Amino acid sequence: MTLSTEEVKTVTLQQQQRRLFIKGTLAGGAVLAASGLILPRLAMAAWPAEAFHATTLDDALTKVFGSSTLEASDKVVLKAPGIAENGAVVPISINAEQLENVESISIFSEKNPTPFVARFSLKPGCVPDISTRVKMGESGDVIAVVQAGGKLYSARTNVKVTVGGCGG
Repeated sequence: MTLSTEEVKTVTLQQQQRRLFIKGTLAGGAVLAASGLILPRLAMAAWPAEAFHATTLDDALTKVFGSSTLEASDKVVLKAPGIAENGAVVPISINAEQLENVESISIFSEKNPTPFVARFSLKPGCVPDISTRVKMGESGDVIAVVQAGGKLYSARTNVKVTVGGCGG
């Protein structure tokens, strides 16, 4: 297939316009970042850094929620394997669709060196259903904590790890 001179000029012009757009977008982003209008620390403002350094479950819960008091609930459905062949990738899923006004879903692994694993903050109207893989250092309980309507609901299940994940 051969292109006419006019078609070649059109293709070349489109490529130049695309390159100009990309350069302008990158330059504009750099200017915004340099001027302080885009601050990465704002996106991480709610990052619970202290909770990730807690070494006990109660301490981690207190640092995330301000309390370690949990209400066990069958409205929080936690699925995890009874036996995990590899502690580095333990699949879990948490569903809290039976609760209203779910604000967040957090995951803790009681026997990990740092029990706080993850927190998912949910916007109003989001379906409170997550699936992920967590790292477990040894066999122990995985705890799902759902914050809804100002209360903390939880579910826990025991997972036996046959090959270590956190330093094992």
